[in-house]
This record gives sequence, C-alpha cells and structure tokens, in this order.
Amino acid sequence: MTRGLKAVALGGGHGLYATLRALRTITEDVTAVVTVADDGGSSGRLRRELGVLPPGDLRMALSALAADDGGGARWRQVFQHRFGGTGALAGHAVGNLVMAGLLEVLGDPVAMLDEVCGLLGVTGRVLPMTTEPLDIEADVAGLDGDADHPERLRRIRGQVAVASTPGRVRRVWLRPERPRACAEAVRAVGEADLVVLGPGSWFTSVLPHLLVPDLATVLAGTMARLVVVLNLVPQPGETAGFSPEQYVTVLRDHAPPGFRVHAVLADVDTVPVPARLRRCATALGGHAYLDRVADDGSTDRHDPVALAAALRRILVDELQGEEKRQWP
Repeated sequence: MTRGLKAVALGGGHGLYATLRALRTITEDVTAVVTVADDGGSSGRLRRELGVLPPGDLRMALSALAADDGGGARWRQVFQHRFGGTGALAGHAVGNLVMAGLLEVLGDPVAMLDEVCGLLGVTGRVLPMTTEPLDIEADVAGLDGDADHPERLRRIRGQVAVASTPGRVRRVWLRPERPRACAEAVRAVGEADLVVLGPGSWFTSVLPHLLVPDLATVLAGTMARLVVVLNLVPQPGETAGFSPEQYVTVLRDHAPPGFRVHAVLADVDTVPVPARLRRCATALGGHAYLDRVADDGSTDRHDPVALAAALRRILVDELQGEEKRQWP
C-alpha cells in the first residue's frame, strides 16, 4: 500500500466499483466521485417519488470501499440485498431505501454519505458529483425511421434512454446545463495525487464529470496523475462498435480546454491497432499503456487485482519520468 497517496476515482456503476476495489489495495485514502443522473430501476423510482439523489451508483461505490470484515462486511451484504416478490418494495435495494431515508432526516447528501461510510467501515469517502439529481440529454443519429438520412440528429433525454439507444450517440450534455459541483468533490480532486476516470458507461457515467463546470476546471488544472481506464468491450447501445481510440476521441471532444491526461490504460487483448491508441493518447498529452486487466471469468469486467497492479506500474513510470513502455 502506498502511504500518503490520495486517490480519486470518478464514474458510476460496475466500472467505478472495479476501480475502487483496485485503488483500496494501493492506498487507504480513496475518494469516489459518483455520477447522479440515473433515472432507472430502484434509483429512478426513489428519485421520482421522493425527489432525492438517485442512490444506486452511490451505494455501489460505498459497497466497493466497505470493510471486508466485521460489521462493515455484514452491512455491505445488507445494503446490496434486493427485495423480491411483486409488491411495492420489489426490486429495491435495501441500501437505496436506507440512504433515501437518511437523506430525508439529515437533509444533506454529503452528511448522509459520511454517515453511511461510518456504518460500512469505509476508510475513504464517497461523494456525489453534484448535490442535486441531473438529467442527461444526447444528440443521436441512426434512429429508426432515419434510414434515408443516417446523419440526422434526434434529441433524447434520460440516462436509461441514452445508455440503451439503438442509435449512435454524438454528444451528451446535462440538465441543468451548468450544475454546481459538490464542493467536497472539487476539493478532493484538487488535493489528489492520482485521479482515475473510467471505466464505465462512457456517455452516461464517465463523460458527465467533464460537463460540470467546477469539476471540469479542477480536472483541467489538477497536478495529480490522471489516468483514463478504457472499457473492455463496447456497450450495446451507447458505444456499440466503438474501437479503443474512439473512447479517447469522444473524451477529448467533451473535455474542457486545457484538459490533459498522463495515461490511457487499456487491456492488451482489446486493442487491435496499438499505434492508433498511442496517437489518441498523445493528442491528450499522455501515454498509452497496454496491460492485462480483464477478469478471466468475464468479457466485460475488470479484475480489480490486475487493475491495481497496472495502476501501480503506471505510477512508477509516470512519477519516475521514464519512457512509456508496454507490458505483456
């Protein structure tokens, strides 16, 4: 474990979960900054009924950082449990309900998350990207009925709609368009030594962090080592057919002026033309690193242990100022 290293991971869902599980083996000082635009499933229902932040991605981040033994481990199991049946509670995760209730009692999302961190034995911190729920909008080409005009853009709204669209997402933005960032999240990024962006649903979990003005500003100016972790496979819907370099190109197109990265990390088996990825990484000021970071039992999940090892090697390379190298 790297003593004193401050790490921040930005994203949402299973991608952020894997990153956090990796980072917690490198340092105890890990902060998750989580997207808050989910409008589906249990999170969407609670958001519509209670007007609260969608808790699902926050719950996943808390579970990733929860203690592995004692009360923290038991509470993690409880938080992740979903009710079955067909009644009003069917499909709700216990943790989502607890967080929604605690938020109503405390009235402050950051205070609520800090309270839950104590309950789960989290040594780091989980923070929302903003303290108000957001909506995602996108321009999408290639939708049904546009066969004669394949480049015609149509506007769709909502995280679920964007993530599952059969068309090609060209650009996303947030509503409200210039939301106020969570101040604690901005501070965490500004004080970080390592910032990790991705993997995850690219348009709906990763890119939104670059669309919050205060977060975008601090990311563009951070002195931290900034690492972008690419997805293992294209996601049906929003990134169908994407090559590794397309993830980086889309990231650059949505990034604020001055945004630079130090490293772009991809699984070696997912990059058919490494030279293209290297060029895209260079365009963002960084190096492309190819490593084996996939879970052997899954085609679309990162192995936290392998991901941690790759991040350590990147830190060594970058902090020592060595030339870029690739590992088998």
